[in-house]
Amino acid sequence: MKDLVAGFIKFKTEVFPERSELFKQLARKQSPEVLIITCSDSRVVPELFTQREPGDAFVIRNAGNIVPSYGPEPGGVSASVEYAVAVLGVRDIVICGHSDCGAMKAISTCTCLTHLPAVANWLRHSDAAKMINESREYRSPEAKLDALIRDNIVAQLANLQTHPSVALALAQKRLNLHGWVYQIEAGEIQAFDELSKQFVSLADNPGVCALRSH
Repeated sequence: MKDLVAGFIKFKTEVFPERSELFKQLARKQSPEVLIITCSDSRVVPELFTQREPGDAFVIRNAGNIVPSYGPEPGGVSASVEYAVAVLGVRDIVICGHSDCGAMKAISTCTCLTHLPAVANWLRHSDAAKMINESREYRSPEAKLDALIRDNIVAQLANLQTHPSVALALAQKRLNLHGWVYQIEAGEIQAFDELSKQFVSLADNPGVCALRSH
C-alpha cells in the first residue's frame, strides 16, 4: 500500500498539474473510440502497450478475457459491452488475450478447481475453445496452451456477437471486431485475420481485423 500511496502523491504533485486541462475535459464527458476486453492479469496493461491516454479506451478486465454469450441474466460484462456500444458508440472492440495466461493454463492442464467454484463456473464460458483445443495433438504442453489462448479469443469473438447491441452495430456497419494476443516477454501482438483465419503480426499487418463491418 505504501507504494500505491506514494504513486498517487507523485501523480497529484507532478503528473496532474501538467495534464490538468485534459482532466478538466474528462471531468465533463468521455468519448472513447475503442472497447478493450482483456485479462485481469497484472502484467497486462492495455493502456501501456497501446500508448492510450485517459479517456481513449473503455476497458473491461476479467480472468481469461471472457465474454459470456448474451443470456436472460446479463452480468457486468454484458452491461459494460452494451454501454460501450449503445451509449458511447465505440467503433472498435478488441478482445485481447496474452501469453502465459493463468486462466487458460488451468483449462489446458485440466487443473482441479473444486476449491475455486466461482473460477470454475466462470471458465465454463470457454468450453467451446476447450473442446476445439482438445481435438488436436500438440508437440508440448506449451504449444497446447498457446493454441488455447488463441482458440479462446476466437470463441469469445463468437460470444460477443450474440449481444444485441453488438449484432445491431455490426448490421449497421458501425463496428469492427479485433482479436489480439499480447506476448509479454517480446512486447509483440498477434492479431486474428478474418481472411486467412490465422493470427499474424500486428506490427507487420496494422490493418488486420477479425471482423470488419465498415
